[in-house]
Amino acid sequence: MPMEASEIERLIKAKLPDAQIVLQDTRGDGDHYSANIVSEAFRGKSRVQQHQMVYEALEGRMGGVLHALALQTSAPENN
Repeated sequence: MPMEASEIERLIKAKLPDAQIVLQDTRGDGDHYSANIVSEAFRGKSRVQQHQMVYEALEGRMGGVLHALALQTSAPENN
């Protein structure tokens, strides 16, 4: 069963409330998404750690309900 983009965003925001999230359903099937996520919580973390934080937020749905999620993560730029 496909996963709605709104559900992905809700789960991520529950763990990373300040996250700015841009999701794209890359195949139009609800199973393959790309996400660009910016959160202060990522500051000082490696890319792997950032991605692990997102996967943790998805509460085990990655690889099951959600087949593929291409991630780009970063901390906000300091201006």
